[in-house]
Amino acid sequence: MRRSLSKREIVKKQSEINRAFKTGRKYSSHGLKLIVCPNELKFSRIIVIPVKHYGNAVQRNRIRRQLREIWRCEKAHFVSGYDFVFLVYPGKTVEHLQQKKKLIDLCVEAGVYN
Repeated sequence: MRRSLSKREIVKKQSEINRAFKTGRKYSSHGLKLIVCPNELKFSRIIVIPVKHYGNAVQRNRIRRQLREIWRCEKAHFVSGYDFVFLVYPGKTVEHLQQKKKLIDLCVEAGVYN
């Protein structure tokens, strides 16, 4: 079984990111914001963006890896055909299970988690 996301599951183009910010629905909790935007594909894609003042490069890359891993493990439960943008804000560091619960709660609120 593949233990990483494929290239097609990650939003990379600036135009697609801008479209998500302009037309997507926004949901937030403490330290995490979710933007959900429909795409015309049969699968969902993700991008994790720590804000500019989120720690140093090591901390930013760590939070990206954590959220992508949560996404990879739970992607069977997400509704397909959406782009997911996760904005991460600095604050109290949380453990992996708390981060997972926070992410899933936001997706349930958005109506994209089964």
